[in-house]
Amino acid sequence: MTAIQDQIKALTERLHHLNYQYYQKDISEVPDQEFDQLLAELQHLEQQYPEFALPNSPTQRVGGTITKQFPTALHRYLMLSLGNTYSEADLREFDERVRRGLGGDEFTYVCELKFDGVAMSLTYTDGQLTQGVTRGDGTRGDVVTNNVRTIKNLPLYLRPAENQPAEFEARGEVFMPLPVFEELNKEREQNGEALLANPRNACSGALKLQDSALVAARRLRFFSYGFLSPNRGAFPTHSASLEALQSWGLPVSDSWRRCHSMQEVLDFIHEWEKKRFTLPVATDGIVIKVDNFRQQEVLGYTAKSPRWAIAYKYPAEAARTRLREVQYNVGRTGAVTPVAHLDPVPLAGTVVKRASVHNANQIAALDLRLGDMVFVEKGGEIIPKITGVDLTARPAGSLPISFPANCPACDTLLIRPAGEVHFRCPNERGCPPQLKARLEHYVSRKALNIDGLGAETVGRFFDLGLVTTPADIYDLPQRRDELVKLERMGEKSIQNLLAGIEASKQVPFDRVLFGLGIRYVGETVADKLAAHYRTVDALAATSATDLAAVPEVGGVIAESAAAWFQDDFNRQIMTRLQAAGVQMALTGEAPKAVSDRLVGLTFVLSGVFEDHSRDELQQLIEQHGGKVTGSISKKLSYLVAGDKMGPAKREKALELKVPIISENDLTAILSTPETIAEPDIFVSLPVTPLANEPVEPPTNPAPAAPSPATGGGAGQQGLLF
Repeated sequence: MTAIQDQIKALTERLHHLNYQYYQKDISEVPDQEFDQLLAELQHLEQQYPEFALPNSPTQRVGGTITKQFPTALHRYLMLSLGNTYSEADLREFDERVRRGLGGDEFTYVCELKFDGVAMSLTYTDGQLTQGVTRGDGTRGDVVTNNVRTIKNLPLYLRPAENQPAEFEARGEVFMPLPVFEELNKEREQNGEALLANPRNACSGALKLQDSALVAARRLRFFSYGFLSPNRGAFPTHSASLEALQSWGLPVSDSWRRCHSMQEVLDFIHEWEKKRFTLPVATDGIVIKVDNFRQQEVLGYTAKSPRWAIAYKYPAEAARTRLREVQYNVGRTGAVTPVAHLDPVPLAGTVVKRASVHNANQIAALDLRLGDMVFVEKGGEIIPKITGVDLTARPAGSLPISFPANCPACDTLLIRPAGEVHFRCPNERGCPPQLKARLEHYVSRKALNIDGLGAETVGRFFDLGLVTTPADIYDLPQRRDELVKLERMGEKSIQNLLAGIEASKQVPFDRVLFGLGIRYVGETVADKLAAHYRTVDALAATSATDLAAVPEVGGVIAESAAAWFQDDFNRQIMTRLQAAGVQMALTGEAPKAVSDRLVGLTFVLSGVFEDHSRDELQQLIEQHGGKVTGSISKKLSYLVAGDKMGPAKREKALELKVPIISENDLTAILSTPETIAEPDIFVSLPVTPLANEPVEPPTNPAPAAPSPATGGGAGQQGLLF
């Protein structure tokens, strides 16, 4: 097996090198296809020989770990917040305090852009990433190691160096690039979901996702701004430590600058006041730190923040302009979203013509009226929004804006489901924007990804009456004579289109299921449903109650999916797609039955398991005739408990006297030839602290010295999104 281990090690090192060259040096040493082939080869070997997979394998970039509760960890060095100001006068006072504190000694500052993300503490041991912890309350935070491992510009292994401590912490900021944020919000708008306010909130939400595969899809990035170690004295200054972190392979913004006076600091602030809007990352200020570590120790800390650092926050960008019109857009799910049309006005580096009003509640809260002079802000908000009205300039006799009672597209009476903020158009069959948006979703990159049939083209075909449902797309090859008569549809375009339609017939069933646009059925749920039922016919014949029992599928999703499949119109679409050759079932063999030892038994899986993933345990149970459900009831046979099992499930199992067994107990049951016996009650499990229970500190913790607080920058180089 040594040859296999050597092969896995060589592939791992090669892929880490290629990632470093691409994300840190902006160098593509090999074509994407070759990189993907190397990664696929490593994945295949790790599946065959999991015992040889390395802990920080590049394959972890795609995620896949499910965590129901995040454990917490104490920060070895406190993660303090920075004092902040919006005033240049306050900065000059800060400078005077530093001078007095250092007794007149010479000193320099380091200025860094303060980008808007989530503060993160990363521990590297012997050059390997071993832990990622959020700020939390500054004393302890959530351990999100599996999630941060999916961040592609974050090295899992560091480049070796003589000055690299055996163990150290890299503090920094995890953020969502603006293009990724805008794409995410566009998808949410099409799905009729509430828009995310800013990339910071989107990033924070992504890091809290339980499925690391979903975190990987958010394409988060990281910049380091601080170094902490018992051997911190290896570097005399903060600037020297930043250079070292970068040389080891950690991403550090190249926008930071050493400044020898407060005037140079102010010049830096003024330089980036407008320039920051050219960056593909949100920033909201500048962090100023005393550079010398010894001088930082002399200045010390208050109870909440260091005396040697301060953050200057840029005032929120705002503009005053006139509200001309409110347009109501209808999304794929029928949600009606108001958008304000404004007189064009410069704001935060762009010319703003439209602003979000979100929903009817906000229109009422702002008391908006046509012709009002309104205040529009960006600040940390990337999407412009109306924040207020200049009542002194309100036109005489103006009337409040009334949200329409009928759909602006098809005139159907709008409904407002209980508990929802959006009004919706229930005319799923005949509302043009809904029909068009569902077609655009079907051909989108994450669904069928039909080459030659993007959103613009399929929208044009809809307007011409060529397609109204996904099934109509597969009739286009028989309508070639009509296609050739269209403008901008030359022979080559038609060939590409027809080839793309034909290729889409090989797209896997789970992506087809996602492409159908069933409300609440996203990528992950579509994958779970496809894996569980394997064919669309089996899925369509399932009740909402049974659907809700599938892991990761809740009651709301189940009701929505069951209603969709019970609709005759949708069934006709399914039949036509099947007839066209679209994949409406998983290919390959279903997991073969190994025995019937677990027939009649149902299981719930909770926690993180040592030897199997949850999907592997589910497959194992089903191969032996058992069923896996997502909820605990009196009818449940066993709760299989892993590390960090959810406390609510444990309490309910104890209340209902459901036997609790471990992963080892389950495998022992399957390997024992005797008939399964009902356990006396609960199998003894190792005691592990739950996420909401205190975690004891290390036996001999290092002194909790305060640490460099939030800072960092976002230079233009090295930003690969």
